[in-house]
Amino acid sequence: MEVILQLGVSGALMGLVYALIAYGFQLTFATSKSINFGQGELVMLSAFISLSIQNLGVPYWLMVPAGLLCGVLLGLVVERVAVRLALEQKSEGWILMTIIFGLFAFSAAENIWGRDDKPFPTPISSEPIHFFGISVTPVELSVAIGVLSVMGLIELFKRKTLWGKAFEAVSADRDAAELMGISARRTIMLSYGLSGLVAAMAGILVSPITTVGPTMASALILKAFAVAVVAGLDSGFGVVLVGLFLGALESLASFYIGSGWREAPGLILLILALAMKPNGVFGKASIRKV
Repeated sequence: MEVILQLGVSGALMGLVYALIAYGFQLTFATSKSINFGQGELVMLSAFISLSIQNLGVPYWLMVPAGLLCGVLLGLVVERVAVRLALEQKSEGWILMTIIFGLFAFSAAENIWGRDDKPFPTPISSEPIHFFGISVTPVELSVAIGVLSVMGLIELFKRKTLWGKAFEAVSADRDAAELMGISARRTIMLSYGLSGLVAAMAGILVSPITTVGPTMASALILKAFAVAVVAGLDSGFGVVLVGLFLGALESLASFYIGSGWREAPGLILLILALAMKPNGVFGKASIRKV
């Protein structure tokens, strides 16, 4: 029983990273009904940039805000280069453009930082702490604290600030918001900037556990996408719960069935969600006008 609890807790903490990346999908979908399919590459690029900043001798606690700022800038680049024109033309071209951006980012990372995975130093201790027979490292706890803090602050920003209320207004009805004088373009830029910020935070949090490499995006993005689809693209609470569940499930599957089946739970949940609950378990049913 202790083994199951240990695997479940460790996997669930890792699942919070999937939830944070999935939350980035929700932010851009809310305002523009578009998704950055290169979100995983933003995680990878932000992690590499943060590692480079740290290698320059910048203290870890200054590297974190610098890395987040780089994530925001990368998110704005995606919006300007890969998404804005397609949205203005009311086409679905952003799908292909964000995929191309991801491929370009992967190629750039290989050429700049090399193909080998690199360790990501952190001052946070990796000595395990024991709770009721379960071992948790401070690095794993920092993932939970970081993910929940960032998501909580963004939700607070959306509810308590003028920019946040503009975000909610464009999410609810873009045309009505524009009639009220709210700039939909700037609000979409804001959503992509925030999406880049959460991607950078995910990269900084997960890299001390997984190392940094050009292929880290592919390992994360499919699971994050599964979390977003299963939870629904409009429920921040839902992505946290589904992320915890998927992380625990894949950890147990990897131990009891084999590491080769680690990706299976996410794929099965994705198929079931698309077949039975296309709007997600926590998503709102869409109403189509006829």
